[in-house]
Amino acid sequence: MTAPSEPTSYTIEYMPGDLPGPKAKALVARDGRVMAPMGRVYPLVIDHAQGCEVWDVDGNRFLDVTSGIAVLSAGHCHPRLIQVAQEQLTRFTHMAGTDFYNEPMIRAAEKLVSLMPGGEGWQVFFTNSGTEAVEASIKLARYATGRQNIIGFYSSFHGRSYGSLSLTASKARQRRGFFPLLPGTFHAFYANPYRPPLNSDPERVTETCLGFIENTLFQTTCPPDEVAAIIVEPIQGEGGYVVPAPGFLKGLREICDRHGIMLIADEVQSGVGRTGKMWAFEHEGIVPDIVASAKGLGGGLPFGAMIAREEVSRQWQPGSHGNTYGGNGLTCAVAHELLTMVEEELMANAAQVGAHLMARLEELKGRFPQIGAVRGRGLMLGVEFIDPATGQPAGKLADAIMEDSFLKGLLVLSCGASTIRFCPPLTLSEAQADEAAERFALAIAACLE
Repeated sequence: MTAPSEPTSYTIEYMPGDLPGPKAKALVARDGRVMAPMGRVYPLVIDHAQGCEVWDVDGNRFLDVTSGIAVLSAGHCHPRLIQVAQEQLTRFTHMAGTDFYNEPMIRAAEKLVSLMPGGEGWQVFFTNSGTEAVEASIKLARYATGRQNIIGFYSSFHGRSYGSLSLTASKARQRRGFFPLLPGTFHAFYANPYRPPLNSDPERVTETCLGFIENTLFQTTCPPDEVAAIIVEPIQGEGGYVVPAPGFLKGLREICDRHGIMLIADEVQSGVGRTGKMWAFEHEGIVPDIVASAKGLGGGLPFGAMIAREEVSRQWQPGSHGNTYGGNGLTCAVAHELLTMVEEELMANAAQVGAHLMARLEELKGRFPQIGAVRGRGLMLGVEFIDPATGQPAGKLADAIMEDSFLKGLLVLSCGASTIRFCPPLTLSEAQADEAAERFALAIAACLE
């Protein structure tokens, strides 16, 4: 690979010192005085990082399988991205893309379109984040169809601004206190094969969930001729890294085609090579009308995009939508280089090392009955913890394991009710995957003592 993120001299015997250290404690205290409340889960205070490794302000080293919530596709401080950023900084950083032209924006859009199904016939609108990409997708779907309703799914996450939040249904705390939300938003059931909705037969979960849309939503509260779009995560992210049952995404595409509804794929967390393909929807052989992308798209810089079929995008009149920072020179230059790397090597590495890491996590499932499921694609993997006696989610156990992993030198994050996610940089090596699995096993064992 271009810049291998191989382990340094640290071995599994290395463990961080007392955490948090004195410098971290002092900075956490300062943060608490000036920063608004956030959801920090353990007191990591980063000092520097390289590849898949992070060092805190007290000199403790950690293996990072969060990549800043699936953002750092090329890892921390990749030299190719740094070089491109430095070169662009000497030319210009920003010149509002909604009002002026610039070549980095055009090149990034051309590269992105080349990586879409068919390699042409798409148009791009650049944003600063995933929630902005979703907002743009909602607006375009309503504008192009002349309809108002949008259907999302329970356990989904699409963002925290008002339009995207109205479709988010991952955790109650994300919506509590913010009503009323956007009118015309509805939710259906995601075809979770491990926890089938509506007490459905696991073998018929796809049929049950698609039937709910056709036979309940469309027949009672949400007529199909008033639906602008169905928005779906090809793999649910915050909802628990859930891969839908076979046929679910194809069934949604068929419903949309029957009723003239736009299909929006929210690829903010699952896209840009993370699953071993450029887009997670490609695993199911479908093509959406609109795609929302962000996170891994910017290589660590705030960046997002709405990509739409050209015949849909061209229905927007100039000025119908816009922003200030989308398409700025710096992020577009870095994104172009990142996409080149994804195409050259990172996507293939995600597939190869992801299969290796999946096998290691499956081994842990055989050792610990508290692991109910290991699932995912590529380097988007989730480990769901359960009460072995009941099969119910074991959220407190998952939280404890997440915190103990930190003490063991491994950075992980949770999602869903009781799932630990692995979304490392796409540069992860097999040796680092082994180290991650070993440190994770130590944390599980410690929490079960």
